[in-house]
Amino acid sequence: MDFGQIEAGGLLLVLLFLFLGMGVWIGLSLMLVGFCGVVVLPWLIPSMPTFPVEKVMGTAIWQSMASWTLAALPLFVWMGEILFRTKLSEDMFRGLSPWVQRLPGRLMHVNVIGCGIFAAVSGSSAATAATIGKMALPALTSRGYHGPMAIGSLAGAGTLGLLIPPSIVMIVYGVAAEVSIVRLFMAGIIPGIMLMVLFSGYIAIWSMLNPKLTPPRDPPMPLGKMIRESGQLIPVVLLIAFVMGSIYLGWATATEAAVFGVIGALILSAWGRTLTWKSFTESLMGATRLSCMINLILAGAAFLTQAMAYSGIPAAMASWVGSQGFSPYMIILVLTVIYLILGCFIDGISMIVLTASVVMPIIQATGFDLVWFGIFIVLVVELAQITPPVGFNLFVLQGLTDKDIFTVAKHTLPFFFLMLAAVAIVTVFPAIVTWLPTTMLAR
Repeated sequence: MDFGQIEAGGLLLVLLFLFLGMGVWIGLSLMLVGFCGVVVLPWLIPSMPTFPVEKVMGTAIWQSMASWTLAALPLFVWMGEILFRTKLSEDMFRGLSPWVQRLPGRLMHVNVIGCGIFAAVSGSSAATAATIGKMALPALTSRGYHGPMAIGSLAGAGTLGLLIPPSIVMIVYGVAAEVSIVRLFMAGIIPGIMLMVLFSGYIAIWSMLNPKLTPPRDPPMPLGKMIRESGQLIPVVLLIAFVMGSIYLGWATATEAAVFGVIGALILSAWGRTLTWKSFTESLMGATRLSCMINLILAGAAFLTQAMAYSGIPAAMASWVGSQGFSPYMIILVLTVIYLILGCFIDGISMIVLTASVVMPIIQATGFDLVWFGIFIVLVVELAQITPPVGFNLFVLQGLTDKDIFTVAKHTLPFFFLMLAAVAIVTVFPAIVTWLPTTMLAR
């Protein structure tokens, strides 16, 4: 075992947090650490090999960017940006409200179902929480619903934007780990539904235990009117079904389906009379900014990954972990804790690309399915979205409610534990993740 390489890995990690603490952009921080790994470390540790930094950097960045699969990312982001500027949230609340009146908790379930639907067109956790929250929170508050439960359920359900496909985080993981995006999208469906059931089940049980905190149901509505109220949701659901169905049935790749999604979103926006030159340019620029930020992180991570691979650090760390005799469950437990700690400081995409070069060899050596591990990472990243002080969903709810972030985190705590339970369930029963892609792609 080469302890020099393990010490080098620790030194690079310290350098990374130093750069991040100085306020350097995450993508540039990753590149700087990669540069140190190729140029500086061989001076400090003579046993480490040396490589021409310009060739390593150029090759790594080009290979990470020249990916047809990665082209799906800005397109799915743009589709979500277009629909974000429509009346989708308003139509969703009005259309779903009549159908949940008989459930314990009533309109609280709109948060969960609405976030699940919008997650399928957004791919972003923060965008899902913001879009549904802008409409749902004022409506729930005006009707007298329990404020802490409304805030907590919205923050928790907003994380579905990362799990229910198409998911930006899944695309990033698929590119970083060289895993099929289609398999990842399929693998996220059942865990996403499971998480929605857990959230709605908790809301129902809580409301039955606290009947005085749930307002009485609205007056009954005829079936015909309920269907008419839901009519605005049908085109969006059809768009989701077509985009995802074209991928699952093999009619289109993820990138081609994303093109269909953008075209469909533009048509729906024009049909709803929300497509203007201003909304078009704002959606395009919003998608461009987010995509450029993600690509810069991916480029920096690719260079760092290549630099670490040449130095042998990931292989040495994987060998060290293997020599400790950790059980697979112990490794997953340790990784969960590490990701939760990282989630207190950096965003989910950065967590994935930052750890991929070190974690992937360990996971492969342990024998975990990489598709399953992708869903595991997404679930843990979801947990990070509601973990202070850098939980993006908490920031969104803080802006919508004017409450401090720790109060919002307190309201979200029950849903945090539900998500931890979901992580445990998919770990003990991995077929929840792997069954659908294995079955569908075997046909």
